[in-house]
Amino acid sequence: MADTTAVESYLDLSPAGKQLLKNGLASKRFARPTPVIHKGQRVSGAYLVTRGQLRVFTFTPQGTEATLYFIRPGETCVLALNCLFNDLLYPAWVEASADTDVALIPGPLYRSLFEREAGVQDMTVKALSTLVFRLMGELEQIHSCNLDQRLANFLLSNADAAGTLHMTQQELAGHLGTTREVVARLMQGFVAHGLVATGRGAVNVKDSERLAELVRHGKD
Repeated sequence: MADTTAVESYLDLSPAGKQLLKNGLASKRFARPTPVIHKGQRVSGAYLVTRGQLRVFTFTPQGTEATLYFIRPGETCVLALNCLFNDLLYPAWVEASADTDVALIPGPLYRSLFEREAGVQDMTVKALSTLVFRLMGELEQIHSCNLDQRLANFLLSNADAAGTLHMTQQELAGHLGTTREVVARLMQGFVAHGLVATGRGAVNVKDSERLAELVRHGKD
């Protein structure tokens, strides 16, 4: 039986709801970069991230990966919920992009909690609004920004407090929907201008102000 403490911290459940959750909750641990869900899979429950991060992605017509969005602690996957409520197969791929703990709430239990628990209803609505916001942001980036602006924005948005992003160039390419060679060329330019420093499987932001300027205005 899974520990419900982390899940309850994200949900304002009634005593009856807490008991239902305790009886049905399961937990899974995924090491990076373990596949979690594949396209066409039948989803058995709601995935709530309690630690780490899940990446939802698809493939471009050229065969390269393109990230749709990330699922972070306290968030659940709207696509999985849509599959549960509408009996659909999952339309994308999911992998753990960090060592990740996931609470799996079985479909029938989630639907039961959704009908009676305001906390679950609130989380579902928040997940939907967050997804729409992130997808709109991605669409805006794709249509209004070139690749170097999108790469700069991704580095600024996902680096940790120390300014470090632990991703390989292949993983960055997967997010942007391009190739590793393109990312390598862009990164060489960033390094040459003193914007970032690169290491094995990591990028360190050296000049966030100039990267932000690049995002806003592009290259001179």
